[in-house]
Amino acid sequence: MALFFTQNEIAKKIPTVKVGLEKDIQKIFEKNLDEILNITFLATEYSTSFGGRMDTVGIDNNGSPVIIEYKLSQNENVINQGLSYLRWLLDHKDAFETLVRKTNVDTEIDWASPRVICVAESYNKFDLDTADLLPMNIELLRYRLYENNILLVESETQRKVKISTSEIFGKGEKQKSEFREKIQHTTDDHLKSANNNIKELFATLKESISTLDELIIEEPKSKYIAYKLTTNFCDVVVLKDALKIFLNIPSGNLNDPSGMARDLTKPKPIGHWGNGDYEVKLEKKEDIPDVMELIKQSYTYNK
Repeated sequence: MALFFTQNEIAKKIPTVKVGLEKDIQKIFEKNLDEILNITFLATEYSTSFGGRMDTVGIDNNGSPVIIEYKLSQNENVINQGLSYLRWLLDHKDAFETLVRKTNVDTEIDWASPRVICVAESYNKFDLDTADLLPMNIELLRYRLYENNILLVESETQRKVKISTSEIFGKGEKQKSEFREKIQHTTDDHLKSANNNIKELFATLKESISTLDELIIEEPKSKYIAYKLTTNFCDVVVLKDALKIFLNIPSGNLNDPSGMARDLTKPKPIGHWGNGDYEVKLEKKEDIPDVMELIKQSYTYNK
């Protein structure tokens, strides 16, 4: 994506800067992981028992373990590599739990929603179309460095990625099924307990959110349904008779003239599943326009 500096109605293109080493972009991400991706940094070059090293290990605001892999060259098989590390992590939960305790992160680990994020300047057809064994959502992020110390991070269209290396997950349908159950969630799973009115309400809200940007990704997690570009801007928890919407905006930054949002940091922080400091409860279709005005603010803040 081309970026331009504008002054006095004159636009000048900002040149890109070539990244010298994979480690250079890794350092930028690791030092600013919370700012860029809302993820708490835990470790760099984390060793596994089979000799590999995970580039970056973190945990997100909902307790999901996160593995981040970076690549510079087109021939690096970063997707299979990330999934291999994920398989190892799910078999060595105690090691990750020890790492979390050592870094004094006070959160419950959500093993039902682990994440694999790949960071690259570009992706080839093999990256995007790899398919054979296990469908899973992989987060593919593109980055660009520009002059004047500008970093652009944007999401590649999220795809269901499959891997063809049977050794990674072991042989046998039982093992494949067990792994799939650990990592895969659907929107229908969340709607099972909702009444028909809430199902219709959710469908209308989902359609309204999708019109904000064609690049918005819907990502069902174990506790909520996330809507995101690079990071979540809106998380929806489906209840039997209502929707709870969490907005990823820091306290004090939301313009809420109707007083619909609840600040979860006041008078003292309240634990919750979604990202951000604000919660909105939606029960009626006629309130969707006002709720969307709040969601748009979170979308703009996080895009």
